[in-house]
Amino acid sequence: MKTLDDLLGEGVSGRRVFVRADLNVPFDKANPGVISDDGRARAVLPTLIALRDAGARVIVASHLGRPKGAPDPKFTLRPVATRLAELLGSSVVFADDTVGPEAKQAVESLQDGQVLLLENLRFNEGETSKDDAVRGAFADELAAFADSYVDDAFGAVHRKHASVYDVPARLPHYAGGLVLKEVEVLRKVSETPEQPYVVVLGGSKVSDKLAVIQALLPKVDKLLVGGGMCFTFLKAQGHEVGKSLLEAEMISVCADLLEQAQGRIVLPVDVVAAAEFSADAAHDVVSVSEIPADRLGLDIGPESTSLFAEAVAGAKTVFWNGPMGVFELAPFAAGTRGVAEAITKIDGFSVVGGGDSAAAVRTLGLDESAFGHISTGGGASLEYLEGKTLPGVAALEK
Repeated sequence: MKTLDDLLGEGVSGRRVFVRADLNVPFDKANPGVISDDGRARAVLPTLIALRDAGARVIVASHLGRPKGAPDPKFTLRPVATRLAELLGSSVVFADDTVGPEAKQAVESLQDGQVLLLENLRFNEGETSKDDAVRGAFADELAAFADSYVDDAFGAVHRKHASVYDVPARLPHYAGGLVLKEVEVLRKVSETPEQPYVVVLGGSKVSDKLAVIQALLPKVDKLLVGGGMCFTFLKAQGHEVGKSLLEAEMISVCADLLEQAQGRIVLPVDVVAAAEFSADAAHDVVSVSEIPADRLGLDIGPESTSLFAEAVAGAKTVFWNGPMGVFELAPFAAGTRGVAEAITKIDGFSVVGGGDSAAAVRTLGLDESAFGHISTGGGASLEYLEGKTLPGVAALEK
């Protein structure tokens, strides 16, 4: 596939370049409009700066959240435009629509070296439509804005959406540095990981991670399971899990996986059990064999944290996706922090698989540079490791 360097080598001064970015940033629930983690915005900066400084007229597009194909003030990208301008150290023009009159006027008025951010792509039903004609019509309008297309939105490449899959078919297309780096890293951990190879998985549901567990289990030395998903595995071992998260329909699947793994799946031995899902709830550490019927596990316990840290310590490759507990609530953050800190200390290559794991690194104030790579795409990372074709990557390869 052609790269951003190829595009810059061709010369972009005065040319309109459409950049699909992933600016799907989280906001502070207590302060609407305040971005709580700008990691995804910062990740696309090198591409935007390179194009801006080369004199391109840069048209940035992204989704935010899951609006229903129509404008919704809760999901406007306007606060992101403000933050992007701060990060770039230069003004960012914002269009209040995607392909309407304001967007068209903003594109026509762009000057060399200026950056424009379009409103949320998902305010138009054509972005996510499963109807090729509807999606294609929206892609036609987006493509008409530009001379070239750059995809640097790894967090969206697993979606067959207009701006990801259809627009590059209509324009000369190039992979941004972030997409190239992500694919390179994930290829390394899926195809040629240095052994010992340890995978750490957390999050809520086994069903969300089943395909990646099945894909990675034959390749790993150990697979550590924490988070809400661990309780279905514990139930498969015969433990009672109280009011903890449980996917009853997945118990037999977990039992089969444990049998296939022959001891390579490592589960918690203790958990922090709370009376309710609240930072103020009464809680204590209990063995996994003694979880009270009226309590729910919200974090792995200290013995489990030490067990997981020990399993990680000798690894040459670690892939981590999913927190060990409800890290957003202080009483239930210790497991995630402890395992993350252990990963930073390995003498090898570590990958944080995006999503909540990347958010945890920043929320807990951990040193981002201590990890080998922090992905910007949780879902995309998992689908790549599952062996699926990513539509956005396939489009760039054509």
